[in-house]
Amino acid sequence: MSMPPPPQGQPQYPGYPSPAQGAAQPQPGPYGPPHPGPYGSGQPGPHGPGQPGPYGPPPQQGGPYGPPQGGPYGPPPPFPQQGGWAPPPAPPKKFWSGPKAAIIGVSVAVAVAVLAWAGNRGGGSASFPEATHKVTLPKTLLGGEYTLAQDLSEQGDSALAGASEANIRDPKGVVGQYASTDAKKAGVLVLSALYGQIKDPDDARESMLKGAAQSEGATIAVPPKDIEVPGSDVTVTCQVLTAASTGGKSSFPMCAWADGNTNGSVAEVTPEAATTSPESLDLRTAAANTLKVREEVRKPIG
Repeated sequence: MSMPPPPQGQPQYPGYPSPAQGAAQPQPGPYGPPHPGPYGSGQPGPHGPGQPGPYGPPPQQGGPYGPPQGGPYGPPPPFPQQGGWAPPPAPPKKFWSGPKAAIIGVSVAVAVAVLAWAGNRGGGSASFPEATHKVTLPKTLLGGEYTLAQDLSEQGDSALAGASEANIRDPKGVVGQYASTDAKKAGVLVLSALYGQIKDPDDARESMLKGAAQSEGATIAVPPKDIEVPGSDVTVTCQVLTAASTGGKSSFPMCAWADGNTNGSVAEVTPEAATTSPESLDLRTAAANTLKVREEVRKPIG
């Protein structure tokens, strides 16, 4: 059966018989001949048999710009299995990731030990001052650089149980472990403090640092020395402790202050300090940070 002629005035589509032919013949479509086309083809063309056209091979199905993953600026880099671009590897494990837990454990043990030592030392003929200030554990320290990770004050109170009141009357312990808010820094700050009525602040400050040597796993690498902080009349004493870990020995500074009501120490453990020689640690910065912590944790009673 022959097909009826197409409507007059309509374009001729490939495969539709024209009145003159009477049979289906390949006809040019509305976009030109099927070959060679701007992308070439397997048919003979102006560039020879089987050669690509001036714009390279014809596009594949999936979109006007080629394969589905392609775009107007070419396909994306190949995946690793294709032997080309690969995503960046995960950061290698650093020295800090191994001994971190051990160092923190030692610093917390030191924090508890210094309270027990400070609570049983000192004395003198001076009278006890009025109790006007206490030590608190705020949510953050050093202007938000550290955030409270664990409240260990119960351990601090236990360490002070039965403490002599020769120098400190009615002492209460405060211990907090803080973590750096910047994960890349991976720093840890441990605050160990007590508050009450302190008869001899200088003796309390010195005794607190001496107590660090009584804790298991820590040794004093740099002996205590007073550090002057410009603009402050509060005496800060700092030392450097060394803790043993699976990666070797690591160091961190520890500074202490004391006044008529509060007595505290700050141990700041960082990757930089852990891999620095004890003698090279910056105790002036540690002392300045200790005074900043004191301002943040020391609050009036009532």
